[in-house]
Amino acid sequence: MEFNSTKFSSTILEICVRALIGTCAIALLVCTASAKSETASSATSSVLSGASPTSPTSPPFIVVGFLGGFVPHNEPHHPEVQLIQDLRQEYPKDVYFGLFENRKVGEAYKTILNQLGAKEDGSLEAGTRGDGSLLEDKKRQAHIVLFGHSWGASAVVALSRKLERAGIPVTLTIQIDSVAKPFQNDWLIPPNVFQAVNFYQTHGLVHGRRKIVPADPVRTTILGNFLWEYQGEPAACPGFSWRRRLLSKGHIEIECDRKVWSQVETLLRRRLPNPVSTQTDTGELGLPEDRPRTKD
Repeated sequence: MEFNSTKFSSTILEICVRALIGTCAIALLVCTASAKSETASSATSSVLSGASPTSPTSPPFIVVGFLGGFVPHNEPHHPEVQLIQDLRQEYPKDVYFGLFENRKVGEAYKTILNQLGAKEDGSLEAGTRGDGSLLEDKKRQAHIVLFGHSWGASAVVALSRKLERAGIPVTLTIQIDSVAKPFQNDWLIPPNVFQAVNFYQTHGLVHGRRKIVPADPVRTTILGNFLWEYQGEPAACPGFSWRRRLLSKGHIEIECDRKVWSQVETLLRRRLPNPVSTQTDTGELGLPEDRPRTKD
């Protein structure tokens, strides 16, 4: 029997080609399954963290609060924590509510960027510009409200400045008995802030900033610097240590004053979309029945 080298070579080549095609098909299936797994894992992580980016079809609503002193973000008896917990339950999922320790301004900044479409490390997602900036219409449509007490109020202004450098506007800042941290300026409100309000008291070793002013009065409206008094009617402060109440009585009273936080909640609600549940209209903020003394 004569050996046909040409036919043998052709057979070997055909076997090799089929093997190569099979290998490529298997690799493609593996890559597709891996990509789906990563996408599902990312979505699950996003849902669990409660910080999923807002839908590209709707303007993002973002509320960020800062606690004062060395208070952790999940301390249950602080009204900031209770307010955020209540709002999270009531409002739709496309509204982001975050609460941070006042030392975590950078973390809060990255979280806001993430809500506007950037990754946590600041790199770009699909739908952002190639020059590294977020889409201008996304930034213009954002509704960002920042609030805080004591050092947390100082963090509010610090975060507003970081957002200004990124070209991101802030709808409203709320400062409650603001105390400036070292090397921070808590009284000059940057021009990317549309409206700002300040609640303060003047008693004790620790007391708040008496007056905030706009860096650009044309672009920023100060809703008011509102003075609260507690000499005749002290606020009840359950859960606060007697040492804190002794050393900074007025500063603690304004933090746990339900009347103050009622005004804060009214301000927040007026800038959020309608909640899932039925909500009665709170009306315009005029500080009506519980209006404190106001200082210009």
